Amino acid sequence: MDAPNNRITINVGGVRFETYCSTLQKFPGTKLDNLTDPHSYSSSDFDSKLKEFFFDRNAKVFACVLEYYRTGHLHFAGEICRSVLVEELAFWEINDTQLARCCWLKLNSKECSLEDFDMWDESHQTDGTGLITPTGRTDYSWKARWQPKIWALFQSPYSSIAAMVVTLVSLLFTIGAIVVFFEETKGQFLYEANFTHSMQHGSPSIVMTISGELEFYHATYLPYLELLCVLWFIAEFCLRFFFCPDKKKFLLNLLNIMDFISLLPVFIELSAVGRPLKLSILWLVLGFMRLTYIIRLIRFLRMLESVLIVRVLSGTLRSIVREILILMLVLTFETLFFATLMFYAEFHTVESHFFYEKYFGDIYSACWWAIVTLTTVGYGDVYPISVFGKVVAAVAAMSGIMTIVIPIPILIIKFQHYYSIALAHEKLKISRKRYS
Repeated sequence: MDAPNNRITINVGGVRFETYCSTLQKFPGTKLDNLTDPHSYSSSDFDSKLKEFFFDRNAKVFACVLEYYRTGHLHFAGEICRSVLVEELAFWEINDTQLARCCWLKLNSKECSLEDFDMWDESHQTDGTGLITPTGRTDYSWKARWQPKIWALFQSPYSSIAAMVVTLVSLLFTIGAIVVFFEETKGQFLYEANFTHSMQHGSPSIVMTISGELEFYHATYLPYLELLCVLWFIAEFCLRFFFCPDKKKFLLNLLNIMDFISLLPVFIELSAVGRPLKLSILWLVLGFMRLTYIIRLIRFLRMLESVLIVRVLSGTLRSIVREILILMLVLTFETLFFATLMFYAEFHTVESHFFYEKYFGDIYSACWWAIVTLTTVGYGDVYPISVFGKVVAAVAAMSGIMTIVIPIPILIIKFQHYYSIALAHEKLKISRKRYS
């Protein structure tokens, strides 16, 4: 170039930048390096009158790009949008991986916040169960007309007053089934007394022998009250299944499987020969199956979906799943390590005492002690008595405290992060409604 001192002028968005050609030649093969080629003056980007190249691009980003050619360090101003920066760097044929670490951290944090905001927005635009699927053709049958109404009646509590009433009725029946379930577990001791007459030194005496057995009982009307609640569950389950748009997803849903299991215990009990009143295998199995009554309460968390703090808490828990898994792995390692160490630390102590039930008979019982100690619960049912065992217990307790305390700041930071995103989302939604 014949410019004085081998300089070149570039006009970017009305802002003129002047630099040396040698500066642009530091990174061969890039767009700015090509401007130093004598053949580039014949291109449409060169203004022969003003003796400058013109590009209708972002001047702020170009200032950062030109500074990169001068110093070899790529920085950008904090107010530049990430998408604009990436687009402009691609135009000037510069890879964004050349960003300095300080700016890369700022850019990465902005990207995470934007992705979290988008995920938050998408999570509340979809339906609660993910079972609504659009159809490709118009169906004018009665089922097609009533399907969205009946489905919303059971799945969207705030869609209408009728849906709210149905949800409350279902909640009352669920609570009733739980109360009946708890009443059926009441127990009592049945005593049998045997009287024996005997003669001692000419005077009669009576010897009484008492034997007791724990027996579970319930009133005869309780199964029929439970049957009344289950009949509502059957009607609700059948209607939801019939009007569900996607039957396969409905049947594979874990909560729906639990709902189906909750329909079975009362019928098994009523059809059994001899009601399972005592502590039998059938009684235990039916008790475990009736736990599904309590699991049904999870479905009513939809009534709290409008509460901001509940949504923030659920989003926080979903975001720290990986941290929770790592914490569980650390606790598992500490449990196995300290349990094995404690077993061998107390092994000779067990041999020298008679009260074996207080000490560590095997590593499995030591694992129970380790879990209780690491979580700082400390039941005191098993404890070390040797000096070395007490030292191990002290180290285990301190390790448990450190393991539990460290994730707390992560939870607080994540909660504050999602709470700020939720507030921003709510303000944006309110402003859009105001100006729409």
